[in-house]
Amino acid sequence: MATHGARGRSGGRPTLEEVAARAGVGRGTVSRVINGSPRVSDATRAAVEAAVAELGYVPNTAARALAANRTDAIALVVPEPETRFFAEPYFSDMLKGVAAELSDTEMQLLLIFAGNDRERQRLAQYLAAHRVDGVLLVSVHADDPLPDLLAQLEIPSVISGPRSVAETLPSVDSDNYGGARQAVEHLLSRGRTRIAHITGRLDVYGAQRRIDGYRDALREAGLEANENLIEAGDFSEEGGTRAMAALLARVPDVDAVFAASDVTAAGARQALREAGRRIPDDVALVGYDDSAIARHMDPPLTSVRQPIAEMGRHMIDLLLTEIADRRPAVSRGLERRQVVLATELVERTSS
Repeated sequence: MATHGARGRSGGRPTLEEVAARAGVGRGTVSRVINGSPRVSDATRAAVEAAVAELGYVPNTAARALAANRTDAIALVVPEPETRFFAEPYFSDMLKGVAAELSDTEMQLLLIFAGNDRERQRLAQYLAAHRVDGVLLVSVHADDPLPDLLAQLEIPSVISGPRSVAETLPSVDSDNYGGARQAVEHLLSRGRTRIAHITGRLDVYGAQRRIDGYRDALREAGLEANENLIEAGDFSEEGGTRAMAALLARVPDVDAVFAASDVTAAGARQALREAGRRIPDDVALVGYDDSAIARHMDPPLTSVRQPIAEMGRHMIDLLLTEIADRRPAVSRGLERRQVVLATELVERTSS
């Protein structure tokens, strides 16, 4: 049996990487076992502990801090105004998942808003001083400079949804394309044929994927994806009201609406009621997120459930792995991890 004086493959003290290779797990998993995290299966914990014993690996203080300049802090950065953060359930659900996953670590969570130029400049100075070990970016737009700044500063980062198909940072997202298809296929199964879509912000990749899913579901049903039935929104209630009013003026005989968020659907419902349209008799309505808003609407809203809290937990898992390595993935020559979680249609009486 190896002793505590055993040498690793490098000829020196056994490393965390060598323990991970011997146990057949990732380095982040070894870190969680060593730090006593309960979020590890018994079989995995046993394999890691056996590898530690076989190699004679001895954690030192750096194994907990990972580096001399560790801060034990993670920033959750929201590049949106505070008003939107508190108005949309998506953000609170994400925060809930992130906080739950961090609860068994020694990490502190900092919530930082960067919704305007001044806040972004202040954030850039804060990050440049390396006051956090890693960053979670939530609600990232295509032209947002923050992801590139993080890469330049070599700060471990994970974003909630890629900026494009060519995303270079680790990301966690739901299946926006599949979720949109589920919504439209459901409406088609109800006999609706003039199905409109109120989009999210079009500089958000997830919103673009929902449009793609909407269009493809209609085409496969033999219906033309009429661009007159697509109206731009911004995920807000006010945007949903404006978009629905525009759709009714342009296509008065619309018989169904797929909204890019539950908040948007709530706005669309207001415009439909003001126009004297009954839900679902005249116009069926489907939202996205399956938030508390969907359950408490009148009538209760059919919605695509995306596992937002679970997305937050996956983001933390990815970020802790990035922090454990401390080297940017580009220099490691690894493919960026892109996690996509399944969605589920929750049927209620609005459709």
